[in-house]
Amino acid sequence: MKLDEIIRILGSASSDTLDREPRGYSIDSRTAREGDLFFAIRGEVHDGHRFVADTLAEGAMAAVVSHDFYEAQTDRSKLIPVRDTLDALQSLASAVLKRWRGREVAITGSMGKTTTKDMTAVALSTRGRVMKTTGNLNNAFGLPLSILKMETDGSRAEDFDFAVLEMGMNHRGELTGLARIAPPDLAVVTNVAAVHLEFFSSLDEIAEAKSELVLGVKPRGAAALNSDDERVARMRNLRSDIEVRTFGIANDADVMARDIKTAGLNDTRFILQTPRGSCDARLPLAGRHNIYNALAAATTADFYEAPIEAIAASLAESSSPRMRGEVIHFQESFTLVDDSYNSNPTALFEMASAIASAHSERKIIVAGEMLELGASAEELHRASGRRLAGLGIDMLIGVRGLASEIITGAREAGMSNDATFFCETPDEAGRLLAREARSGDLILVKGSRGVKTEIVVERMKEMRK
Repeated sequence: MKLDEIIRILGSASSDTLDREPRGYSIDSRTAREGDLFFAIRGEVHDGHRFVADTLAEGAMAAVVSHDFYEAQTDRSKLIPVRDTLDALQSLASAVLKRWRGREVAITGSMGKTTTKDMTAVALSTRGRVMKTTGNLNNAFGLPLSILKMETDGSRAEDFDFAVLEMGMNHRGELTGLARIAPPDLAVVTNVAAVHLEFFSSLDEIAEAKSELVLGVKPRGAAALNSDDERVARMRNLRSDIEVRTFGIANDADVMARDIKTAGLNDTRFILQTPRGSCDARLPLAGRHNIYNALAAATTADFYEAPIEAIAASLAESSSPRMRGEVIHFQESFTLVDDSYNSNPTALFEMASAIASAHSERKIIVAGEMLELGASAEELHRASGRRLAGLGIDMLIGVRGLASEIITGAREAGMSNDATFFCETPDEAGRLLAREARSGDLILVKGSRGVKTEIVVERMKEMRK
């Protein structure tokens, strides 16, 4: 898009109607590149207008700014005034999608969004050219930036057949807003779990908020729903004008994993069954939860008529993003699984179960405090400890805050004081683990982002060089 076209879309005016295309789009002055169009967003902490002059001096093509900022400037040649800069960013992204003729897949869920997004993008690449959300840019700021990637570095939206977009939320109404920016042709809901309970009173309320994405699907669109999650499965009744495809393991579904066998931490095999046939599949990731992520991706690709053998081949190429089940082998012959990106009671138990079922001399779980669990946080941590103890693990280390309740619960369920430890900081936990780890151990490190359990992994690497 040329700058003058962008100005027309935003309903703005500028004294500088350059007949040039922005190289890309940015809301962060630290990463804005020469030739980018900079949007000065007013956030809760920072006001992007403070950095407009510096960003332009570094070579940004122009800056989208609020009317009040614009009126206060003497040199307005590279400024595009709008009523609201965030709304302008979102409107521009929406305009790109409205004239695009490809298919948009939107993915949400309490767990596994990013992994499912990555798997889906690879599976759909067998059917066409795919643009996907970078990292987890899945909110009101990140989503439009992801969409505008299709118009970055000389690309055009028409260069892509599919856009696979991750959509996150922690409050009611957020997914409605995101679906308004980017109404999906197909919505994927992976699961509903005890996350963000600080902002919701129950799992049913979380499910209601997640269902906003299904309600936002384009007429005659589709939804891919987890049949083994009762709250997600009920979403099939929300719309009569869209097609619903289901995926699961336990309950009957359109796409299923049958005859699951785990040959190792990075080797899960099953029969992938779809409405158009079945074939052997392999997933080089640990945990039952990753099978569900794979099935969600397979359901989407099958809906868009990807050959089942190609879907299975794409799943076999899956890899864990950093801190999301990343497997690290140490020279001392023990293995660590870094799952530090996020945590909640369901995700912790699922990943710990995968560790507990794997072959190793000892199983060690490092469990960080789980955040945003609201009034039930203390009991949810304690119940998690009891469940972890029931897996038969050999050592449990709780990290920070309410993770002390994980240790309490584990001891209530029979784990000894000699096998359970609580550390106030991830640094302390890392040093403890480095002293305790030995050949043959299999270690899981998991925690909420704010707890920074990745520091445990860093300390292990430093002390075990």
